Amino acid sequence: MISESILTAKNVRLRPAEESDLAQFQCWLADDELRRWLGSVNEQPSVAEEFDWYMSKRQDPDIILWSIEAADGGTLLGNVELRLSPLNRRAEVAIGIFDRQYWGKGYGTESMRLVLDYAFRELKLNRVELKAAEDNVRAIRSYEKCGFVREGLLREHRQIEGRPVDSVAMAVIRSDWEAR
Repeated sequence: MISESILTAKNVRLRPAEESDLAQFQCWLADDELRRWLGSVNEQPSVAEEFDWYMSKRQDPDIILWSIEAADGGTLLGNVELRLSPLNRRAEVAIGIFDRQYWGKGYGTESMRLVLDYAFRELKLNRVELKAAEDNVRAIRSYEKCGFVREGLLREHRQIEGRPVDSVAMAVIRSDWEAR
């Protein structure tokens, strides 16, 4: 489902993903390093494949998708997705700042904080979790700033450039979030 909620902070705005975003997403996915960190895209998708991806998100009631924009002008930066498990009051989050010139500048951290606030306050979830490649130091540092705690190591969890790579399992639970 495409979120109807618009979430704003000092430097970012999360808004409903739009079909018009797809061309930029598809263009960014030509970047080998970006795809390396995503873990779910082996090669640049075609425009048709990107559209199919978008439509699958729109139609799934247990997925919430936002596009991430810079608050000072609306530059598209990436997207963030919550994959809900309503029965268990939890979600898995996936986030990507796709525009390299915005990497390492806090846009992902600020976006994640908005999503966590929405997940715990609006959706009343108890847990938000994610998995990150163990060597994605920049992302893991950002997640820890947002309150994620390392819960385990998933050995040889995914393939990166044809070799098995471990992933770190991380989560934030409601009580920890509220205590911050």
